Amino acid sequence: MFLRGTYTDTVTASLFGFNNPVTTFVVMTTILPSCTLSATPLAFGAYTGLQRAASSTVTVTCTNTTAWSVGLDAGQASGASVTTRRMTGPAGATLAYGLYLDNAHTRQWGITINVDTAAGIGSGLPQLLAVYGLIPAGTYGRPGLYADTITATVSY
Repeated sequence: MFLRGTYTDTVTASLFGFNNPVTTFVVMTTILPSCTLSATPLAFGAYTGLQRAASSTVTVTCTNTTAWSVGLDAGQASGASVTTRRMTGPAGATLAYGLYLDNAHTRQWGITINVDTAAGIGSGLPQLLAVYGLIPAGTYGRPGLYADTITATVSY
């Protein structure tokens, strides 16, 4: 693994022959901090009014020693927030759900760094983050397909 920063080396070149002149030149590069982010879909399956849980994986890959934080926005439903997310369905109907940092569904994902985001230090290798979703029991809506789009953001 490479650490971010500037690397320098000196190369000595020699010519063989009469007088053997020698010269040196500097070889250098800079590794800049960078991160990539990807996610798998979170599919609850059929909802029947009983509590329904599902999970997804967000993968963050950052250069070695790069500190990162990953947040999830409120989604696209009108009036949604990170504490009141909603999927939108037929004729604008909505279905409440939550996204959590823990399997016990006690720590909601959000976008405020050091408050409701996941954080770590890059290793140059993919790091997996679980996203735990939950639709509470007793929430009913019109029959049909419900969906939302969440934007995951990595800050570094």
